[in-house]
Amino acid sequence: MICDMKIPRVVLDTNVLVAASRSRNGASFALLLALKNGQFTALASVPLMLEYEAVLKRPEQLTVSERTAASTDAFLDALSLLIEPVHLHYLWRPQLRDPADEMVLETALNGHAEVLVTLNITDFIPASHFRLAVSTPGAFLRQLQEEKN
Repeated sequence: MICDMKIPRVVLDTNVLVAASRSRNGASFALLLALKNGQFTALASVPLMLEYEAVLKRPEQLTVSERTAASTDAFLDALSLLIEPVHLHYLWRPQLRDPADEMVLETALNGHAEVLVTLNITDFIPASHFRLAVSTPGAFLRQLQEEKN
């Protein structure tokens, strides 16, 4: 049987990885399992991967997530095997209120993402100018489940 189901191209904001590292019960962690199961293609640029690392290795984050720097490195290594790398050909700055969010938007635009998943929807309102959908982890997880059925 041939399946015409398109696998969505997605950029995960750093806050999604932070939430997933803090709890295995939420939608953010479930999205990482969906990624592992091939339900979507995650995209990341070098600057975004460096931000993932910097944020996940903050001392307060390591304490709350009960992880070490080494286990965080192992997680990021595993994550990088599941991610399609994005080269940033074009910079679209400034578009957002928070300059730190610009690399997330630029990764999505340069990677031709269909969805940007974040816990801060309002930070990415300008993404609509580029016809880029912005979704919370819970809403995107529901979308994946609906498409699966």
